[in-house]
Amino acid sequence: MRQEDILVDNFGRTVNYIRISVTDRCDFRCVYCMDEEMQFVPRAKLLSLEEIAFIARAVTELGVGKIRITGGEPLIRRNIIKLFRDIGQLDGLDELVLTTNGSQLPKLAGELKDAGVKRINISLDSLDHDKFRRLTRVGELDKVLAGIDAAMETGFEKIKINSVILKNRNDDEVPDLVEFASTRGMDISFIEEMPLGVIDEHDRAEAYYSSDEIKADLERHYTLLPTTETTGGPSRYYRIVETGTRVGFISPHSHNFCDSCNRVRLTCEGRLLLCLGQEHSVDLRQVIRSHPGDMDRLKQALLRSMDIKPKGHEFDLSAKPVIFRHMNMTGG
Repeated sequence: MRQEDILVDNFGRTVNYIRISVTDRCDFRCVYCMDEEMQFVPRAKLLSLEEIAFIARAVTELGVGKIRITGGEPLIRRNIIKLFRDIGQLDGLDELVLTTNGSQLPKLAGELKDAGVKRINISLDSLDHDKFRRLTRVGELDKVLAGIDAAMETGFEKIKINSVILKNRNDDEVPDLVEFASTRGMDISFIEEMPLGVIDEHDRAEAYYSSDEIKADLERHYTLLPTTETTGGPSRYYRIVETGTRVGFISPHSHNFCDSCNRVRLTCEGRLLLCLGQEHSVDLRQVIRSHPGDMDRLKQALLRSMDIKPKGHEFDLSAKPVIFRHMNMTGG
């Protein structure tokens, strides 16, 4: 592949990973992801599954080797397995992966694996039924636990737990969540809350619980060794000596990971976001609907988008959000 035919930004970073949101809707209402009363994208403005597959083909032909399907909750979108099958057959794609809340896995895990999904990240912020309900507003812990069991039985290459930790909400569960993952042979990543969208449920600055605090909590129970292992995303990983479990930390505030950013995001309405914490974007929906089937035009739009990929985000928990799209719009 020629250098001019791959996605390289003005800072010399090669983009080889795209996160594609297929819906902003979800069967949960997690307090850090969306407000209690949300207005969702009208269905006519959503990219069709065929349009998403067309964009996925374009980016893989431009050197992207990893595609993650996200939401909202991606598995509640109608006919979503067809999209996984279409993307899973793309030449040049190394990894098709998924982030999900787990609620739909009991019925879809087998079809996802057959479609080519290799790894799954499952969101799990609490093992306490009451806390889980408060954090998700409407979620049922038993459904997620059943989804995790279904994923394990299906035999994916890797299953990882993602946990967002909030002070005085679930920070006391950090060791329990690690033990849960360890006993099941799964990795776990702890995520600092992203300040995206206006929420009324809590003060983000007060609820902020840093990766360093989480690591200190774990070191009271385990021995952690740093590792250079990576999955191509922003996590910094450690190995727990006692169990062999890999623990990741995604730290947009305390340990900025922008210098090595290799990612872009496609929203469910077709905006290519060049940065999680900035509004630099390209309207790919307009490109493909104005010029249906024109792969060259789409590729040129993708290549030109690299000119506006910023150096990094400027998250500030003490200020009002400057990014008004919620995490469910951005792609979790």
